[in-house]
Amino acid sequence: MKKALLFIAVSFLTISITAQINFSGSWKLNASKSKLGDQFSMAPQEIIAIQNGNDLSLEKHIDFQGQTITVTDKLTLDGKECINAGFMDSKKKSTATWSSDNTSLKIDSKIPMQDGGEVSVTETYKLDSENLVIEMSASSSYGEMTEIQVYEKK
Repeated sequence: MKKALLFIAVSFLTISITAQINFSGSWKLNASKSKLGDQFSMAPQEIIAIQNGNDLSLEKHIDFQGQTITVTDKLTLDGKECINAGFMDSKKKSTATWSSDNTSLKIDSKIPMQDGGEVSVTETYKLDSENLVIEMSASSSYGEMTEIQVYEKK
């Protein structure tokens, strides 16, 4: 009996450790909880995430100079490169990988620029109680920036 209980306890522990977080939902930016750039922010006002098995679709609604731009990325969660639309008809190449403890998802993207350089963006997605938190860093020949974007579920 003790062996059976031990086996069941270890099985539940293993399942809970290997279970991946699901980011699905409609998320609205909470700027007051976020740490955004002083003069410019890359934070979308809203993110709609659909996560199904190994697939993640992110629809980001970005306000830029008075216009709302919608960007949709389709990713696989296995570290394989995915190609989506980038800036001005470029191709954004991204990989998404889980942390070793499956508590966060890191998305690394490279976007070519017209001057021959590229923008590198790293986004780490985590759930913090009821909030989606994205730690974002970007670098290019124009400089670097970091943000912590906090989203509340709608």
